[in-house]
Amino acid sequence: MSDIFTLTADDGDGPAPEERPRRKRRLSKGARALIVIASVVVGVLLIAVIGAAVYASRLANTFDDNATKIEQAFPEETTRPAPVETGAMNILLMGSDSRADETTIDDPSSSDQRTDSMMLVHVDADRENVYVMSIMRDLYVPIPGNGENKINAAFAYGGSPLTVQTVEQLLGVRIDHVAIIDFEGFKGMTTALGGVDVQSPQAFSAGQFSYEEGVNRLEGDAALAFVRERHAFADADFTRVKNQQAFVKGLANTILSRSTLTDPGKVSAFVTAMSPYLTVDQGFDVGTIGNLAFSLRNMDATTMHFFTIPTAGTGSVGGQSIVNVDQAGLDVVKQGLASDTLDVLPAAQ
Repeated sequence: MSDIFTLTADDGDGPAPEERPRRKRRLSKGARALIVIASVVVGVLLIAVIGAAVYASRLANTFDDNATKIEQAFPEETTRPAPVETGAMNILLMGSDSRADETTIDDPSSSDQRTDSMMLVHVDADRENVYVMSIMRDLYVPIPGNGENKINAAFAYGGSPLTVQTVEQLLGVRIDHVAIIDFEGFKGMTTALGGVDVQSPQAFSAGQFSYEEGVNRLEGDAALAFVRERHAFADADFTRVKNQQAFVKGLANTILSRSTLTDPGKVSAFVTAMSPYLTVDQGFDVGTIGNLAFSLRNMDATTMHFFTIPTAGTGSVGGQSIVNVDQAGLDVVKQGLASDTLDVLPAAQ
């Protein structure tokens, strides 16, 4: 049975088959889980916040000066799908546990990173809805020139260009922009916002932190503990996923609230805290983001839709855990992306 639009419980921590040796990782599994959240929120909602701040040239300069630009974010044009005719936009978001410099991101021979989270953000043509599709990091797919492997190995083999090529080949659509988020910016982001109100479905404790059933104001380490905890629950990862979704909703509501977008101090603090940890393609500058933000000016938390790429359970290759693609389900998503009709997918509504 297909796992379409659902998160799998597999953590997939083993190294990818035939993957190059990597330096010791610096963050825990919990931190990597939070990168998923940071990637979505910072990559998508930063559009709204930066857009609101474009009127202030100092903040615009802060973003353009501090955000790293990828010299070569995309593969050779001859390998790419044609631009979509619908007017929709596709943005590839990646989360990383240690910020690579520009050379590492561009140069396949020097990259030893893997992306710990990956999402496709689809902004529909009428700019009324934003769809965020999580791509499981252990999804077993063809990587051009490197055989089949976990999708997050593409970044290690060829940086941003090969990752984009792999995703474009998988989904059959062109990626318009790339954004890479580093985890280190998360604490500063939540502090800049003055905390986030999160609705917890149940009371529980995680280390030194305790959470009540109902609304909890979270920031920094408390937020990290909230989204990483699984041992406190009978169903482990399933409740953890629910908590992560609750956190995303709370963060979306906070960032898109009038109290944030009309507060120059919060906007300034947010942009200042996050821009040094953001890496984008050359074309994704303040002007582009500002125009996109204006077109999404009516966006709120209810017009953001989250789902997961269709999967068909887990498996094993070379003794390592992988996530299998549900090809039939993927074909439905590919058609929705190509025709800008993701709204017909029940789980994406």
